Amino acid sequence: MQTRKTYSRIAGLACILAILVLGTRLVTIVPTASAQNHTETYDTKTLAGKVASVNGTAGLQIRFSAFIEQEADTSDQAANPNPNNPITPTFVLSSALDGATIAAPDVTVNQDVAGAPQNETAIAVDPNNPNRVVAAANEYVTRTWTCTISGTPCSALGDGYSGTYYSNDGGATWCCASNLDGTNPGTQIPGVNHLVGDGPYDAGGDPAVAFDSRGHVYYAGLGFDRTAPPNTVAVNRGTFDSAGKLTWGPPTFINPTTSPAISNDKEWIAVDSNPASPFRDRVYVTWTRFIFQAGTGRYVQSPIAFASSSDGGQTFSNPKLIVGNVLYGQGSRPVVGPDGTVYVFWDGSTRLATLDSIWMVKSTDGGNNWSKPVAVSQLVDIIPIENTAFRVNSYPAAAVAPNGDLYVNWSSLVSDTNGGLCPSTTNSGCHSAALFSKSTDGGATWSAPALVFPALDATNRTASGYPVTQPTGATLIAPAARRVDTFFPAVAISPSGRVYMSAYAADVVSPWQTCTTPASPTQWAELTAWRWDPTFTMPGWTMLWRT
Repeated sequence: MQTRKTYSRIAGLACILAILVLGTRLVTIVPTASAQNHTETYDTKTLAGKVASVNGTAGLQIRFSAFIEQEADTSDQAANPNPNNPITPTFVLSSALDGATIAAPDVTVNQDVAGAPQNETAIAVDPNNPNRVVAAANEYVTRTWTCTISGTPCSALGDGYSGTYYSNDGGATWCCASNLDGTNPGTQIPGVNHLVGDGPYDAGGDPAVAFDSRGHVYYAGLGFDRTAPPNTVAVNRGTFDSAGKLTWGPPTFINPTTSPAISNDKEWIAVDSNPASPFRDRVYVTWTRFIFQAGTGRYVQSPIAFASSSDGGQTFSNPKLIVGNVLYGQGSRPVVGPDGTVYVFWDGSTRLATLDSIWMVKSTDGGNNWSKPVAVSQLVDIIPIENTAFRVNSYPAAAVAPNGDLYVNWSSLVSDTNGGLCPSTTNSGCHSAALFSKSTDGGATWSAPALVFPALDATNRTASGYPVTQPTGATLIAPAARRVDTFFPAVAISPSGRVYMSAYAADVVSPWQTCTTPASPTQWAELTAWRWDPTFTMPGWTMLWRT
């Protein structure tokens, strides 16, 4: 089981100590035909217009993926006339409390100078070779390349792209960083974006990776333009040679569209890697299909779509919607059982529901036909964690045990007093809790939701580094006591049937810094992997639960 973190170190900036508190968005019900402001129109030819339409829909809990929302924000895309100028960040790690160094057993996966971060990481292990690991991330390294194309700096053309990293020694060492002059794309997936393999799209991201039973690895991601309608889901197949070098083939585009009324988002991939399965090595991809009204650009619905490939990702079946009447969804996750049954979980709701639920459908014939959706549990979608500066979601993770038992986990806002669902969408009197449920009958029925970390959930976070004097002379004191928030859960099951669950735990709060006069310092960012050791404990980060 491995998790990753992203760090960045900055020197020579004038900063003021501050607590970063993200605002909350009050959302309680799924939209009805009359819930949206019918006087509002949106330019859905642009990514920002689509995001505004979804966010402007009254009562909607579903959102675009965090990556798409970030890419829709064009404030960081001003042209860089000097390709040698590094990117200037807003937030920095500069306190001893920030842990800007990597402590064993963590290892550096990929490091890029000039503030090129990686985020939304995914990871997969070759079922035939446990020492072979492939990781993936949203990768911003092209914004730092010092090359030019037709006189325009690559750093002005660069955007969020799709990056991969691989290891042949169980995660001890990793390959490969790109060159800053763009002569070696290194981590970049080819054929999707303009700067790598002459792809047709401006940007890409939302990574997911999976192996088949023969050692091929598949990368699923998005391709899109910020200011024009074209967008797609893309799948590349990777092959390792006898020396352990990974080479990616060209992409296959699934459901490409040029319609302003359609946007594909938050895909995920699974492969049937069981050699005994009747659908051995079939590739399954699911994603959210956002649909908007022509003319007004108003949000209509966001059902989960599905496609499969039985020829190694060269071609895919025609996309189909698989969620019945659960038409307001996001964050789908396909998983495959040992008998070849494919299950898809997602966060969504029906038209008149007052709350979202975790839903599941399954197919026993390789994705040709699907069951009716089953609700695993209701939830209240979590909102940005108090005193933090990153986006969160309640999307599910899932796994199938060798005996066919199903496990799914997710995060919900729960009451501090009774542990039930939070009566409103707020951090006041409520906190985020990682929950899980189990099915022993193929998903027909599910156990009552249980806390992944019950002991941790019952505690308050620890304030560290307070009080502290700001450069202005004012004193920054610790925020109010708060229950520990757990979120971004994951689950994996070993071949022996041992179940592992993990989640982030916001159990420490400490001062951060906001820069008031950003400069152009030397910067770096890196992706790290945590190699799980049962004898090692890392306070304040991912914790493991097993049965």
